[in-house]
Amino acid sequence: MEPILQLESARLLLRQWRDEDLPEFAAMCADPQVMRYFPAPLSRLECASLIGRIRGHFAEHGFGFWALERKDTGQFIGLTGLALVNFDAPFTPATEIGWRLAREHWGLGYASEAAWTALRCGFDRLALKEIVSFTTHTNLPSQKVMQAIGMHNDPQDDFAHPRLAADHPLRQHVLYRISREQWLQTLHG
Repeated sequence: MEPILQLESARLLLRQWRDEDLPEFAAMCADPQVMRYFPAPLSRLECASLIGRIRGHFAEHGFGFWALERKDTGQFIGLTGLALVNFDAPFTPATEIGWRLAREHWGLGYASEAAWTALRCGFDRLALKEIVSFTTHTNLPSQKVMQAIGMHNDPQDDFAHPRLAADHPLRQHVLYRISREQWLQTLHG
């Protein structure tokens, strides 16, 4: 499959990663507020490694987490995209949608706008049957984005993240889902 290198929404460009994104990405991933629902902030080296894995996902599967850029300023503001879930859980195999934005771009609707664009790509261009998203029980801002793009949670689907220790405070996760049929209903009211 030919990689999907770029998507656009009204205000955002979802594009391939550039080497010059690393400083801003590393600053975002070092911000304790941005990373409060993750096990730990990431170092610059960990961010460079993550960009490498994202590029590898694009090369292997044709999609992944795009770098997120504001059209009006050209500024890198985070990431949004789709990826194969890389751990075993009751709902896998699955494709997830996710996002992470720099703090100064919160509350402006960018996460929902970018997520909606990625969701449309997943159903229209990749012909996925279902897309999932998950986060910790305490991450209400991300859950609001999941709800805004039409995803639904069944508490019976919630799970303990297998990559976190049994006593880790972020181990319990909520799972949201949306099927292609539900997405089409959302589009057509």
